[in-house]
Amino acid sequence: MRIEDAFSVKQEDTEEQIKKAFIKEEREDVKTEEAFRVKHEDTEEQTDLMPLKEESQELIEMEVKGHYEKRHDFITGHFICSQTEKSSSQKRAQKTEAKSNFTCQQCGKNFIRNKNLRVHMRIHTGERPFTCPHCGMSFVQKGTLKRHIRLHTGEKPFTCLPCGKRFIQKGSLNRHMRIHTGEKPFICAQCGKCFDQHRNLIVHMRAHTGEKPFTCQQCGKSFTKKGNLEVHTRIHTGEKPFVCPQCGKSFDQQGNLAVHLRIHTGEKPFTCQQCGKSFTKKGSLESHMRIHTGEKPYTCSQCGKSFAQKGSFNRHMRIHI
Repeated sequence: MRIEDAFSVKQEDTEEQIKKAFIKEEREDVKTEEAFRVKHEDTEEQTDLMPLKEESQELIEMEVKGHYEKRHDFITGHFICSQTEKSSSQKRAQKTEAKSNFTCQQCGKNFIRNKNLRVHMRIHTGERPFTCPHCGMSFVQKGTLKRHIRLHTGEKPFTCLPCGKRFIQKGSLNRHMRIHTGEKPFICAQCGKCFDQHRNLIVHMRAHTGEKPFTCQQCGKSFTKKGNLEVHTRIHTGEKPFVCPQCGKSFDQQGNLAVHLRIHTGEKPFTCQQCGKSFTKKGSLESHMRIHTGEKPYTCSQCGKSFAQKGSFNRHMRIHI
């Protein structure tokens, strides 16, 4: 069961990683949109400087003629034109007001440009105008499609400097870096346990809430993870997709295949620290350790006799049948 659990977690992570990749793509698009707005604001400010420069030249000429009132700033030592101050204040007020000119009528969100509003509206309309030529999957923004195409081309432009591993998206690199830094920013509010990824915290929270959102349609058994449900379903379908390349034996879980392969390789990675005996499975080592500790967790309810191994307990129970 421990091997199955380990595989289930691994499989669930793979499933969630693919799902997260596309969710993160959409989130990054929002960030891109915000960055674009900031850049556009800078462009607007630069454009606004041109008429202000011309206006300043006109003020100098009119100043000579005595058409404008001057005020001396005793701190800077310069003369300040009251009309220029008033004009600049008006422009700032107009620009601030213009920033909220484009408002979504469905959710009330404001945008600087009409183009940004049009892109935002696709969230409400469901429009996805950018389609992948390889698989037909559609996206709201062109940038998301560009990142998706890397799945087909194999391009991985983001590289981890400490270990050299490459990634399709910058967000994936950022998450990977926590392996090297040890950062675990997602903390369970109930028990204080920390996680390096938000999705792992979400799955963990189900241990406190008892939520099991994934239910088998055939027997009604529920699971906290989608991967666990998929593994369970193979009991009903009889599917065994993991095949040993050396002897052809099939398994319903990759973890079971990995353990089986140790028969062929002779690998025994679990070693007893007290006597040096090695085992192919962690569970076998745990059972062996009871020889040293004297633990006997299996107790007969009819006669009270205890056993270190479950197999010994099952054989004993036949006496009472």
